[in-house]
Amino acid sequence: MSEKTTLLETRNLTKHFVVGTNKVVHAVDDISLAIGENEIVGLVGESGSGKTTFGRTIMGLWGKTGGEVWYQGKKLPAKYSHADFNRYSREMQMIFQDPYSSLNPRMTVREIIGEGLKILGMERGKKVTDLVGEWLERVGLYPDHMNRYPHEFSGGQRQRIGIARALIVKPRFVVCDEPISALDVSVQAQVVNLLSDLRESMGLTLLLIAHDLSMVRYISDRMAVMYLGSMVELGPANAVYFQPRHPYTKLLVKSNPEPDPRKERHREHVGIEGEIPSPINLKPGCRFAGRCPSVEENCRNHTPPLREVAPGYFVACHLV
Repeated sequence: MSEKTTLLETRNLTKHFVVGTNKVVHAVDDISLAIGENEIVGLVGESGSGKTTFGRTIMGLWGKTGGEVWYQGKKLPAKYSHADFNRYSREMQMIFQDPYSSLNPRMTVREIIGEGLKILGMERGKKVTDLVGEWLERVGLYPDHMNRYPHEFSGGQRQRIGIARALIVKPRFVVCDEPISALDVSVQAQVVNLLSDLRESMGLTLLLIAHDLSMVRYISDRMAVMYLGSMVELGPANAVYFQPRHPYTKLLVKSNPEPDPRKERHREHVGIEGEIPSPINLKPGCRFAGRCPSVEENCRNHTPPLREVAPGYFVACHLV
């Protein structure tokens, strides 16, 4: 991707957590990813693969252990000050996973959605109320909902409130952390279509973190696959979904439920044997070697780099 179109880029981004005296949790290791303007990049992987940590580290909610984050050609601070949060919150926002815990139960919807405008000094008074009403309509709710409290809404409605809260300040880049995982299947498609529509109308750039590969394939331009803190595959969403190259991605796609119940009933169910190893004090070698059906001796001893195997397509595997 050319530098002219790159909006946000991570360079060797690393986030480790120290537990005890000499134990290091490798939550995110050496990830480089460039995201273009008005692009949706889907980030998938099992629970514990580091997806949420990657998103929160980009946003500055957690300090970096190593590497850099660049936004519009400028390197962001290693640790954010209060002034940094105010400056970059106008440009970068996050939609959180759980619509039940991410909204303050003591605040009205008007206060929740309009809070960012006040904190950032963008609007005051009646203008805030007017904008909250406009955004409630934009996300499929009613302006007269603004005086209600979060407990009066369903999970899907709460997630729409969270979307309105993030987008009312008109950011350019948004991290969507599992925005539909806590919702009923019937509501998931509505939220996905809403995000797609808002991307088109606002020119948004999204990093979409999710478990559902079929949904990510549907909405994303590119798909990135994480395993145990590292990126193992990156390419056009359709190519990664329909013609995966890394052994982990192949198993991940096969284990993903088929949206069509008739196809799901007759397809072969393939699971990924074993569990993700502990991310503490990792040894050299491919991190998927212990669960890979095609593992070779070289895989256990040498860590495969993420390399370009086709134009715009990257895989971290000795066998590809």
